Amino acid sequence: MILQDLKPRIKLIIAQDNLSVDDRLLKICETLEAQISYYNWVGFYFKNGDKDELKLGPYVGEGICGQVAISNQNFVVPDVSAQDNYIACSITVKAEIVIPIFVNGENIGQIDIDSNTPDPFTEADERFLEFVCKEVASLIK
Repeated sequence: MILQDLKPRIKLIIAQDNLSVDDRLLKICETLEAQISYYNWVGFYFKNGDKDELKLGPYVGEGICGQVAISNQNFVVPDVSAQDNYIACSITVKAEIVIPIFVNGENIGQIDIDSNTPDPFTEADERFLEFVCKEVASLIK
């Protein structure tokens, strides 16, 4: 599936006011994991109040988030075995992408995606996931 084709689906999920925020986030995870063959774990992490820690939010699947929380930058890991600060959640994971979520300029969380495919993530994935994070930010405001 072409990433751009998923944008309307993401917008529809965000607009479902009859669902809780967590339910909508879970639907986003389910959609991404089901529609993009190399997305094998999709989840959200959010800042835990004023603490310097993240808590796991809705996710789908089995599964370099602290670094993104500090740097406020996208992080693409084409080969997790080459990363010395990678915490393995599954031996099948080969690559990871983490994109921060900003609300009013503050990094409040991130979307994290693991792939069992080596080096699958492109600039198109980064731009698409930035779009997803902006949409999610509109729920959190």
